[in-house]
Amino acid sequence: MRIVVQRSRSASVRVDGRVVGAIDRGLVVLVGVKAGDTEADAAYLADKVVHLRIFEDDSGKMNRDVLETGGAVLSVSQFTLLGDVRKGRRPNYMAAAPPEAAHALWERFNERLRGFGLRVETGVFGANMEVSLVNDGPVTILLDSERLF
Repeated sequence: MRIVVQRSRSASVRVDGRVVGAIDRGLVVLVGVKAGDTEADAAYLADKVVHLRIFEDDSGKMNRDVLETGGAVLSVSQFTLLGDVRKGRRPNYMAAAPPEAAHALWERFNERLRGFGLRVETGVFGANMEVSLVNDGPVTILLDSERLF
């Protein structure tokens, strides 16, 4: 799995002009599921997201996680994170998991986040979505269950 985590002041997702998920302060997490990913990958990344110390403490250091700040998560499935452009200019998505498997693991990832007591809002799997956010910092972190970063 490959994810992008963005610290946000506010964020929302619209589908067909209707807000389907929105948060105030917290994290926007864009989630790409690779072919061959397992529940262990989803659990590893959910644990990482929850415990990322990217919120400032009273001294101004990034030393607090989303749980400590009372923040929420907006999780958006995004297969384009698996786009490969090493050859040519059009991304190929051969590394992305088939939709059924990707949907199931994305849901498992979200359930794991909720298991920590977080409020998790989501987009709609497979839909054309409009994601709006106010990136706080900006702070943007890339994570991969293959531990490349």
